[in-house]
Amino acid sequence: MKSRKELLTILWIFVTLNYLYCDLIGLMDANLLRQYLTGRVDGLTINEPFLLGAGILMEIPIAMVLLATVLPKTANGWANLVAGCIKTAVMIATFFMGSATLYYIFFASIEIATTLFIIMYAWHWLKEEVA
Repeated sequence: MKSRKELLTILWIFVTLNYLYCDLIGLMDANLLRQYLTGRVDGLTINEPFLLGAGILMEIPIAMVLLATVLPKTANGWANLVAGCIKTAVMIATFFMGSATLYYIFFASIEIATTLFIIMYAWHWLKEEVA
């Protein structure tokens, strides 16, 4: 059985790969690619501030790969809980932006399920400490 830290690290790697591969497939979508080239995707302007925000959002799961391994238990639990909540909320919000493709719905469902599991797992881990 893996330790909690190992499992959380593996889950963050798994969800990060899903985020990245969904974005990669999006670049193969001719409709989206045409929009990327114009700098506007489904009404969103793809500019430097937007890309910085996207980079910050992607840094969260990337950083959690490291933090889930090195942080002590309480800080680890809280970091996983907060990061999981942020990423889950963002993914749910994206369903209300633009038009969702079948591949996007597929990946987003996996990503949301994974971050919800991380939240639940971290919450139970933190509750163990209190008990």
